[in-house]
Amino acid sequence: MKKILLETSAHHIHVTEEHFHILFGPEAKLEVRAPLSQPGQFVSYSRLDIVGPKRTVANVSILGPFRKATQVEVSATETRALGIPAMIRESGNIAGTPGVKLVGPAGEIDIAEGCIVAKRHVHMTPKEAEEFNVKNGDIVKLKVETEERSLVFGDVVVRVRDDFALAAHIDTDEANAAGCVGTVYATLIK
Repeated sequence: MKKILLETSAHHIHVTEEHFHILFGPEAKLEVRAPLSQPGQFVSYSRLDIVGPKRTVANVSILGPFRKATQVEVSATETRALGIPAMIRESGNIAGTPGVKLVGPAGEIDIAEGCIVAKRHVHMTPKEAEEFNVKNGDIVKLKVETEERSLVFGDVVVRVRDDFALAAHIDTDEANAAGCVGTVYATLIK
């Protein structure tokens, strides 16, 4: 069976264009620092501080392009530091999640909801989904074999779209649990 690139998705922020200009100023531009594995997605030069009731997570990258809703993705460990509940959700499913304050160089905003711990997931095209015999929304497992901490991740959601590239995403807590260092591949288990 074909291996799937397993990427560690560190904390990051997606913003609306309106929120971006409040935080960085009306003339600011969301500039590409580096492309990500998913086509059209990128990490920008822009960074924000995430402020919770207990602490601040500083200097967090904004990913582009702009989104329809502002969303903050952190690890479960970081939710404890921030002082908010860890709510595991798929990207875009932010209803009822905790809010935080975002602080930029030109302003700040309080979002009423939108801080999530991203559900582990695997991106693939319809053709790849057919090859793996899965469909959008299926829940699978990913087997990760590393030097000293091999494990199987359960509850991995399959996300299928024409514009996706084959890659699985886990957060930093999960990557540390599996001892993921450097380039790591996983095997999909149905």
